[in-house]
Amino acid sequence: MKAVLCKSFGPPESLVVEDAPSPQIKPSEILLDVHAAGVNFPDTLMIEGKYQFKPPFPFSPGGEAAGVVAAVGEKVSHLKVGDRVMALTGWGSFAEQVAVAGSNALPIPPSMDFATAAAFSMTYGTSMHALKQRANLQPGETLLVLGASGGVGLAAVEIGKAMGARVIAAASSAEKLEVAKNAGADELINYSEVSLKERLKELTGGQGVDVIYDPVGGKLFEEAFRSIAWNGRMLVVGFAAGGDIPALPANLPLLKGAALIGVFWGAFAQRQPQDNAANFRQLFAWHAEGKLKPLVSQRFTLEEAGQAIATLGQRKAVGKLVVQVR
Repeated sequence: MKAVLCKSFGPPESLVVEDAPSPQIKPSEILLDVHAAGVNFPDTLMIEGKYQFKPPFPFSPGGEAAGVVAAVGEKVSHLKVGDRVMALTGWGSFAEQVAVAGSNALPIPPSMDFATAAAFSMTYGTSMHALKQRANLQPGETLLVLGASGGVGLAAVEIGKAMGARVIAAASSAEKLEVAKNAGADELINYSEVSLKERLKELTGGQGVDVIYDPVGGKLFEEAFRSIAWNGRMLVVGFAAGGDIPALPANLPLLKGAALIGVFWGAFAQRQPQDNAANFRQLFAWHAEGKLKPLVSQRFTLEEAGQAIATLGQRKAVGKLVVQVR
């Protein structure tokens, strides 16, 4: 099979495409013929040795895939050869085949093609868990989404609207905000042109926002928290801005009666599989109803996988990037 290989830690340009042996599956795994693979922020870190998991060399990046089951281990009972599935792989998806734990694979609903399915699991799974289990977002509450044009940000905008919230989308350009508007955002803030704190004060009549969804980190972290409402919840989703991980003066949560809440969807999915499955049943229902419309903005060939990772790492991506393997 052909695979994108990382043979030593380095930039995306150091990745190569070569023939590699097909994976051997364990009894609890399936072998997936990959049709499409999603590109995610951990891919940019993993190839440079900056992620918490460091696979042995050589390895293929790519943490999520969609395709057709080619073989099934003896301990896997809910899937069969020929099933269309989406899967979380950790790494290995930028290849024609990948071995994946059966518990990490879900059947693709009929309403979804492979590229959409490859762009769905991580972004929508993360945002659904964040807004439902962690923030307990309620109808009528105000949700601020930072980095609202990225994969998880756009998913949070759509899910927030589906849950009945008033959604304020914040991003760094008019082009990115237009994408968030098309996803259903009620209000838009270009934080490269106006003060995030002052604009939020205007939009909420000085009350602040109930829930803040932050996958970016960086310099806006504290400014956003200073705009939170009484009993507000700030979701720490990720640090796409790079650089130092932001810190917060401990008196700020105290003064607002507010909570700073971590979101680790991968661990949630492993520890609470039934709750995660229920989340996806709701997500698939919303997708079938047309409430969720995943934006796959660019598609890359297997040979262009390095370029896809570089595009995401440079924060040039809008929506989701997908590597089209077949």
